Amino acid sequence: MAKKPTKDPNYKVIAENRRARFDYAIEDDVECGIVLQGSEVKSLRQGGSNIAESYATVDDGELWLVNGYIAPYEQAKTWGHEERRRRKLLVNRKELAKLWNATQRQGMTLVPLVMYFNHKGLVKLKIGIAKGKKTQDKRATEAKRDWQRQKARLLRDRG
Repeated sequence: MAKKPTKDPNYKVIAENRRARFDYAIEDDVECGIVLQGSEVKSLRQGGSNIAESYATVDDGELWLVNGYIAPYEQAKTWGHEERRRRKLLVNRKELAKLWNATQRQGMTLVPLVMYFNHKGLVKLKIGIAKGKKTQDKRATEAKRDWQRQKARLLRDRG
């Protein structure tokens, strides 16, 4: 019999882009590290961040997170950080080549899905390689979700 996985005390979701799965069809995802300053990490531990309006881009052989918001840390007044600066993302060369190929040749978009502390306590960002949905695709997704809710409600009322 398999052991139940224990809840890891270090794993914690910091920010989630819930709108991404509605606006984009996610083909694949990549986990990457992020280069942060000390005040940014302390602010993230308090839970002050937003990745909803952000995106990732490949520039000059490096992967960057653009427009990601990390709230200022109050105790770091003098040596604080810029809230919406470009932050470098860390991936290996093979993954970087895959991301560059997806964006430049295939016309895909790199969308941040979730930012979290992993089991070691390091900040990680999961990036989705996505293609934008058209309006009719969004309507179909919404209709499917509504039907699933209605079906669950009917089964719950019947039983």
